[in-house]
Amino acid sequence: MSKRIAAAGEGDAPLKGGDRPEPMDVDDKEMGDFEDEFEDEFESEDEIFEAGVDGRPDAEREAEERAAGAMDVDSNGTFIVGRNRLEQGQHLAPDLGTYEMLHNLSTPWPCLSFDIVRDGLGDKREKAYPATMYTVAGTQAESSRAKENQLMVMKFSGLSRQQKDGDESDSDADGDDDDDGEETDPILEHKAIPLTSTTNRIRAHQIPSSDPSRPPTTLAATMTESTQVFIHDVTPHLASFDNPGTVITPQQNKPISTIRAHKSEGYALDWSPLVPGGKLLTGDNDGLIYATTRTDGGGWVTDTRAFQGHTSSVEDIQWSPQEASVFASASSDGTVRVWDVRSKSRKPAITVKVSSTDVNVISWSRLTTHLLATGADDGVWGVWDLRQWKGGADKPSPIASFAYHKDQITSVEWHPTDDSMVAVAAGDHKVTLWDLSVELDDEESKDTAGVKDMPPQLLFEHISEHAKEVHWHHQIPGTIVATGQEFSIFRPIPVVYGIHGK
Repeated sequence: MSKRIAAAGEGDAPLKGGDRPEPMDVDDKEMGDFEDEFEDEFESEDEIFEAGVDGRPDAEREAEERAAGAMDVDSNGTFIVGRNRLEQGQHLAPDLGTYEMLHNLSTPWPCLSFDIVRDGLGDKREKAYPATMYTVAGTQAESSRAKENQLMVMKFSGLSRQQKDGDESDSDADGDDDDDGEETDPILEHKAIPLTSTTNRIRAHQIPSSDPSRPPTTLAATMTESTQVFIHDVTPHLASFDNPGTVITPQQNKPISTIRAHKSEGYALDWSPLVPGGKLLTGDNDGLIYATTRTDGGGWVTDTRAFQGHTSSVEDIQWSPQEASVFASASSDGTVRVWDVRSKSRKPAITVKVSSTDVNVISWSRLTTHLLATGADDGVWGVWDLRQWKGGADKPSPIASFAYHKDQITSVEWHPTDDSMVAVAAGDHKVTLWDLSVELDDEESKDTAGVKDMPPQLLFEHISEHAKEVHWHHQIPGTIVATGQEFSIFRPIPVVYGIHGK
């Protein structure tokens, strides 16, 4: 479940609308890889060894620091978030050399969930800077100020790449690079649709226009803490960004449909990618799943016959990218279940126990459709081959499993054009990028620069405070957007995310 954890002293209960957790001690502008701001304080290792830091022998000082819970690092001096602790006065800062683009932008309230909206600016825009993108998101205001919640329709623009020495000459030499070489300040514009409750999950869907000269109709479905699910037409809000002076009317801010079938709040929500007109699944904390379909006349009908089978809350839902009648659901009962909407029994066709803890998120590969990724509350994420899910007594095993993260997995998503790449977000304030094509028996891949317990498939690690959700941008290859305490938009340098040779 996408939860915000209570700060120390507030108990173990999830914090979804109350006081905010204390912020991490991080650089407030950029986050990513780190460097010790004190690493050059001494001129040589000999000087440190002979004098110690405070005049005492190193052994005595180090023993005291360990007892006091001071910063611990791997044997080669590498600091790893989630394993090591900062000393008082230390801060984390990114290694900007590993980023081609990095921007952090704040909204009035943090957002648990967002979705990227496909635009008409073209595909394969990885060289087009400054970049522009559109998103929808739902806020999580404090419980005492719940009426300030919004569905935010946003435009991010002015997203420049990192400026490096020699950029100007390189740009002149490369006639194919669309970068104008200028560094711009990022701009966040938004149109707010009032909501009175926290948005637990939001997803966008576009209905193609019958007129090629007109944009598609963009819908945003929000599953809220109030138990209601709202469907809004945000097409005019998106158009207003490029048409100055456009006024959004109160009527345009109203939902075109409200789903009231659920009796408890939920987090599971997904549009079918194979039903252009719009077909939506929603799952709640009672373990019930409902299907809502757009009619030929433009109305919406929710089938009151719920899909039942989970013994606890439904945490995530994913439609099959290949079969229009099939979907999968993840639950805090530790299972993933596969369903067929044509089933009159409304029961799952296959049930597999994938974790002893909550299964928070799933992602179905759009390219290799027999692969499903899962992320659980114990920090473990894995990949499963659905061809091995035959049902019966035999329990399948994941074809890959990683226990690298030290807190709950909050988001997992396959790369849209590379079936070996996966992005993962977790409660340990990390967004990680993985390359599953790395062979375990490859001696070169086993070289992790002396860092212990570092999976060779781990390509990149980005710090995002209270990371909740991560998405790849389908039209800007290699670009990732994450939400947590703020929005983080970044693109690692090409050698990191594996454009080479793929």
